[in-house]
Amino acid sequence: MNKLKEYENFLLEQEFSMNTVQKYVRDVRKFLEYAGTEEPEKKITLQYKEYLLDHYQISSVNSMLASMNSYLKYLGKNECCVRSCRIQRQIFRSDSLELSREEYQTLINTALKKGKYRLSCIMQTIGSTGIRISELQYITVEALETGIVHVRSKGKERIIFLTSSLTKLLQAYCRKEGRTDGCIFITRSGCPVDRKNIWAEMKSLCQMAGIPKSKVFPHNLRHLFACCFYEKEKDLVRLADYLGHSNVETTRRYTMISGSGVWQKQLELGLMVSQE
Repeated sequence: MNKLKEYENFLLEQEFSMNTVQKYVRDVRKFLEYAGTEEPEKKITLQYKEYLLDHYQISSVNSMLASMNSYLKYLGKNECCVRSCRIQRQIFRSDSLELSREEYQTLINTALKKGKYRLSCIMQTIGSTGIRISELQYITVEALETGIVHVRSKGKERIIFLTSSLTKLLQAYCRKEGRTDGCIFITRSGCPVDRKNIWAEMKSLCQMAGIPKSKVFPHNLRHLFACCFYEKEKDLVRLADYLGHSNVETTRRYTMISGSGVWQKQLELGLMVSQE
């Protein structure tokens, strides 16, 4: 068994989520292909860091370096680990990524026009709850009775609340699909739908909806939920609870402002003196 496979088994034994394991293994495989060895030296890891900086955004670089460092620590080669890159905290979100309420509603309507009823319900479920795509499997027929969903992941448990309007939508979906128990959103084989299924279906809506593909992906629905909640309530701590964040600083990313017009207005503080 090669070291990468052993590392993968180690992550699974540590009860990392499958998505996290797949991400780490994918990043480490890329690193090992660059290094040409399963046990690289510090010189190689430093060169790899420079390579990443030349080809990726800093946030992506730091993510891939974290995976590499995890693998090196697993090997006991802590001295080969490298530091992550420092980046200024962002307070503005690119317009090219921001999905507006109107665009969200257009996506839902487009899904319905294309006969993708399941997809429209999935997008509304994520948009109305702010859940992670991996948590969708916990939305069950049984949970509709109480409007409360119990999510158990990474050794933690959290509660997701279903609004009455969402509950009614999902009940109607279950009646239409003949779903009487278990996970609501499943594939033809009976397995819970996964990230790839939903991502591909969402992308297929873009052209007809007239929305850039850069804005259309499952996690952006979670971001939209966070933005809409914060805009309405201005309660960062409560938002952190709803998103399942243990650290409020993590939640701050979801409250970044988008649009140059917004920040230009915010920074007009009346401190300019007329030269007339």
